[in-house]
Amino acid sequence: MSIYLVRHAKAGNRGDWIGDDSLRPLTKPGWRQAEALATRLRDLGVSQLLTSPYIRCHQTLEPLAAATGLPIADDDRLLEGSAFAPVIDLIVSLPDSAVLCSHGDVIPDTIGALERRGCRFIGPPDWRKASVWVLERDGEQITHAQAWPPPE
Repeated sequence: MSIYLVRHAKAGNRGDWIGDDSLRPLTKPGWRQAEALATRLRDLGVSQLLTSPYIRCHQTLEPLAAATGLPIADDDRLLEGSAFAPVIDLIVSLPDSAVLCSHGDVIPDTIGALERRGCRFIGPPDWRKASVWVLERDGEQITHAQAWPPPE
């Protein structure tokens, strides 16, 4: 019973972006990562797609949405700067094979909190853009976590 927690793909440099950071889009390499993520995840029986409302997160899941026919739902618990506890509550409430997309601050905090709650890591952590955390659960307990590296 897996949940997939994706860090958004490569977006433009935050320092170079003028305007609202929530509107910063994926770069061309980011779009290639998003396509590769869709290829990696599409045959895993994906049940639901949830994302931070930031455009780069939404765009990361767009190719997967096209491949599966599933809609993408925004969830504010996945926003940049969010606390880990609501994210964990969200994860345990979702159906198996749900895919979530969030940010480089939320994911490490959430994974760290899961580890403190007894979750075991399989292999080394990977925090890079377009990495995927595979979270295995037993009921409401996340028992194991494994990071897949970003697609090439």
